[in-house]
Amino acid sequence: MKPLDIAKVYFEQAAHLMKYDLRTRTMLWTPAREIKVEITIETDAGEIGTYIGYRVQHDNARGPMKGGLRYHPTVDPDEVQSLATLMTWKTAVVNIPFGGGKGGVACDPDKLSQRELETITRKYVDGLHDVIGPYIDVLAPDVNTNAQVMAWIMDQYSKTRGFTPAVVTGKPVELHGSLGREAATGRGVVLAIKNLLGHLGRPMEGTRVAIQGFGNVGSYAALLAEQCGARVVGVSDQFGAVYNKDALDVKALIEHYASKKSVVGFCGGIALERESLLTMDCDVLIPSALSNAITADNMDDIRADVIIEAANSPISPEADKHLNDKGKIILPDIYANTGGVTVSYFEWAQNIQQMPWSEEQVNEGLKAKMSTAFADILTTREKLNTDFRLAAYALGMERVRSATMQRGVL
Repeated sequence: MKPLDIAKVYFEQAAHLMKYDLRTRTMLWTPAREIKVEITIETDAGEIGTYIGYRVQHDNARGPMKGGLRYHPTVDPDEVQSLATLMTWKTAVVNIPFGGGKGGVACDPDKLSQRELETITRKYVDGLHDVIGPYIDVLAPDVNTNAQVMAWIMDQYSKTRGFTPAVVTGKPVELHGSLGREAATGRGVVLAIKNLLGHLGRPMEGTRVAIQGFGNVGSYAALLAEQCGARVVGVSDQFGAVYNKDALDVKALIEHYASKKSVVGFCGGIALERESLLTMDCDVLIPSALSNAITADNMDDIRADVIIEAANSPISPEADKHLNDKGKIILPDIYANTGGVTVSYFEWAQNIQQMPWSEEQVNEGLKAKMSTAFADILTTREKLNTDFRLAAYALGMERVRSATMQRGVL
């Protein structure tokens, strides 16, 4: 299933629980604006390169649109719309004053030079500058974009609008980015685990964790989980997996990954095929890589009793229902991976206030937001007698519906 189809399934299920009529569903689902930008550059080879950029601004009832920018060959309007929609519910679940947006450029960064990437970024901003801004739509990093790309966005926008750091988050700290932003999504994942285990009366100490994906999110989640006393027994990337029944040395694994660009070859564990990570014997499974990682093909083999969605839409609806029926507990992406957007909000607030925060302030603020959001999801779950996913969707959707109606629809 495509990510947009998956998002639509869960949206409709939650809308049914909330007894929304067709007009309300249409209002909540339909994007406010969809933008397509042609980007033409001169390549390093002196040829003409043409790329298509997208930005979907889904909803601004609760505040400016907010969402990442990804560079990937598979970027298309459906993918961008699905992610923009998810961002609307995410920001509402953690109750920060943003709506949802998402952007992307269909390109392969591995085949582009630094100069070509910079030119694409600046031309993308030129195509959008009238419909983005600190109080309109705030961009952020996503797949294959980073702090450097965010710095180019800030600079290009500021050329016509004056110095405007709040147009984008995830910037370098030297350019008014926020301390704690790099680790924020992984930290949020670990806070989500702690909140859930605390609710279940289970300790973090000794909990066996397996993580699919060892990029920014997966590596920080592993490191912070280990620091909380969990045992990280398995990690995978696109090339393979590594397993240690006692625990991997996460710091050593991070150093190995930085050197080899893969977990493959790490001497502190047993090498396995990457697909085996998802079916590994563990207590908590964290898919933090691809959508549709858990489907009908492997759902019967999932051994973890707790699944934390660090990636967007890593479980197909069919597998989600099957796992819930088996008693598995799933914390959905629209809660579990909100650490990044929450700290992006903190960065935006710092830029607006022109007042930097300490890293301790940022981390404590994130902890408070994740704790309150979890309590709100629990309350909604008990009220509707449903699972964590639909409770989170219902919570976010109702906050957006309420804000829309209170602002007025005329």
